[in-house]
Amino acid sequence: MSAGSLRDTECKTVSEILGRVGDKWSVQVVMSLSDGARRFSEIRRAIPDVSQRMLTLTLRGLERDGLVSRKVTPTIPPRVDYQLTALGRSLQRPVIDLGQWASKNMPRIHAARTAFDARGKAG
Repeated sequence: MSAGSLRDTECKTVSEILGRVGDKWSVQVVMSLSDGARRFSEIRRAIPDVSQRMLTLTLRGLERDGLVSRKVTPTIPPRVDYQLTALGRSLQRPVIDLGQWASKNMPRIHAARTAFDARGKAG
């Protein structure tokens, strides 16, 4: 395997991981679980815009990637709790930092968008 194809493979893997951990719902789920385990309904209330289906898919993906664990307690009805794994907790700081960066730079980004859009309409 050449160095170029190794870099291509690594880049694809990194892109795939960033796609998971950087998507809108995954970020919000990670933050909603920052204080500990929560039931599905509690997560859904914490993220009111997410659909049940999208939350289910997001939690399943985060569980598959080892960021969230799922514990089923055999009661009637069954109780299902989700919590961050050690790997998931290690993602919290970068997510918080990225959110703070976005908040801090929002005015500059909006100004750049406005300038870009004005140039597009003029040309």
